[in-house]
Amino acid sequence: MEPQDQYYIDLAKKAMKTLNALTFLLVLSIFIFIAILTKDFFFSDETLSTIENSNVAPTLSDGLWHAPDIASAGAGNDIELIIYGHDLIASTSKFLGPNGSVAHISNGLNCQNCHLDAGTRPWGNNYGSVASLYPKFRARSGSIENIYKRVNDCFERSLNGQALDTSSKEMQAIKSYIEFLGSNVEKGKKAEGSGFKELAFLDRAIDPKAGKKVYEQKCVSCHQLNGEGSLMADGSAYTFPPLWGEHSYNDGAGLYRMSNFAKYVKYNMPLGSTHASPTLTDEEAWDVAAFVNTQMRPHIDVKTDWPDISKKPIDHPFGPYDDAFSEEQHKFGPWKPIEDFRKSQKTAMK
Repeated sequence: MEPQDQYYIDLAKKAMKTLNALTFLLVLSIFIFIAILTKDFFFSDETLSTIENSNVAPTLSDGLWHAPDIASAGAGNDIELIIYGHDLIASTSKFLGPNGSVAHISNGLNCQNCHLDAGTRPWGNNYGSVASLYPKFRARSGSIENIYKRVNDCFERSLNGQALDTSSKEMQAIKSYIEFLGSNVEKGKKAEGSGFKELAFLDRAIDPKAGKKVYEQKCVSCHQLNGEGSLMADGSAYTFPPLWGEHSYNDGAGLYRMSNFAKYVKYNMPLGSTHASPTLTDEEAWDVAAFVNTQMRPHIDVKTDWPDISKKPIDHPFGPYDDAFSEEQHKFGPWKPIEDFRKSQKTAMK
């Protein structure tokens, strides 16, 4: 065989490979085109509805709940009411604070001071699982509670104010907003990333004196030396909320429990911290909780809370308890001995 003959044979083989590749791409393109035109052949009506009309937030790589976009709210949703609910959560004081345009029933804080990013931040005490879990039994009240009750608990405790009329436009807007945020969570399920991220107990009692140093080093620039926060120039709301004093949450609020406050600051504070990149050490988070929650704040009568005292959280700061541990240890720890005692009780009952 002449060299030039081998050259032409090799050239023909390369041309054949190229032709085969082009043929494959053409067939694949035709198949995809047919699939798009006949998608209801490949997908059920239910699946198509989810694909085309879903208001579910995209699944992100972190595996946590993320709020749906209000702009995606479909038929059956009152978008204006949902938006108003968002505004009430983000700017509560503007509408319902001491100088509110609608009513004067709260202390000047905004709901999102505790429920970050208007209740949408993963592990930021968000509202992701409220709609899916309520109504539900809550041991604190010893009764079945609905969303109205839960919202008003916050008004009376965290906002140290008065209950909102459940028939008011404002309550209906807040409820609509919370229900919309939870519209991508299956009923009866708790979404991963909702509420607080867990934080292990320390093996010692938490220390207000050590917490004061943490506060002075990492919190003062926003919340001020005396914990009074930073009030906006027009006095309508706080840029950074007070952590104690007459305008802060009262001693019946959820953040008054050391564990809740520690979890909250560990994964969200100081400003710029996230659950993925926390700034505080575990000890700093616990100790600053001890410092902040031993400062003066409004008082509320909580004697009717936890009618079944055996259901009180380990760090509930007020007695009586169904064990022999002191009120001080329940408030400041160490909590592991209490936890071990409760586990032994459950084992004995079984």
